Amino acid sequence: MQAKLVRDLPQGDDWIYEIKWDGYRIEALKHGDDVRLLSRNEKNHTSAFPQIRYAVAGITAHTAVLDGEIVALDDQGHPSFQALQHRTALASHHRLVYFAFDLLNLNGKDLCDLPLDVRKKELAKVLAGSRVQLSADLNGDPAIIIQAIKGADLEGLVAKRRDSRYEPANRSGAWVKVQFKRQQEFVIGGYKPEGDSFSSIAVGYYDNGKLMYAGKVRAGFNAHSRRELLKAMQPLGIPLCGFAGLPTSKTGHWGEGMTPEQMAEIQWLKPKLVAQIKFTEWTKDGHLRHADYLGLRSDKPPTEVIREQPE
Repeated sequence: MQAKLVRDLPQGDDWIYEIKWDGYRIEALKHGDDVRLLSRNEKNHTSAFPQIRYAVAGITAHTAVLDGEIVALDDQGHPSFQALQHRTALASHHRLVYFAFDLLNLNGKDLCDLPLDVRKKELAKVLAGSRVQLSADLNGDPAIIIQAIKGADLEGLVAKRRDSRYEPANRSGAWVKVQFKRQQEFVIGGYKPEGDSFSSIAVGYYDNGKLMYAGKVRAGFNAHSRRELLKAMQPLGIPLCGFAGLPTSKTGHWGEGMTPEQMAEIQWLKPKLVAQIKFTEWTKDGHLRHADYLGLRSDKPPTEVIREQPE
């Protein structure tokens, strides 16, 4: 189930609030001692996160389906998407945690049609004594909650209707999210080679089946992320541009567009890779301004990447 992006946090007793974690969305399926960790695009991540598999194996239920997020936390409990990307070389001050926020099935019983309040109460019982963390409700005045989340430099908040049923693959508006840092996923459609590496990547999003160009991303890379991203991009090369809306007539004040001359310098790619990108704003021409690369997302299918605009 997906959350709609909104400008303002809804208020009232009909809503519960949770932290918007900056991690990988994962469904955990437990059957006896067997545990599988699956992403939204049904990729199996069990072998990549053995400590999370072990934590889920310790919950009290014989069989269960959990919905949650794998997060890399530092010593102060602050999430880092970059640290999650480099989990094979995680610094000693980061640890991986699975935050579960929903329970979809318990011992063979489908719970999706039950109210969220009921599902979360059952979830708390199932997680008791295990190493899986409950994504707890944030109680109190919404204005104070927002102030606290911003003060902790966290990404945002999710608000969910207490009586909401679980609607797989849907953005019904029963769940909404507010972002305090502008970021979302984008599809990588090309890169500009530079020596034995690259200087920038070209990213976009889908709109009515077309891959729309959103801009170039030059910042946010380090030696490790450049090396890993280039390794992932090189096998996907294609001769023609896959973006709609190119070329643009100008590059704009901050160089967000792409002229025909600049297009000739790009190595185009099959739209298979999804990256998390933070940025300051959208320009009036529909391009990203001051974009930074955060990492690849293996938990998001490219065809589901859209331009998220708050309602």
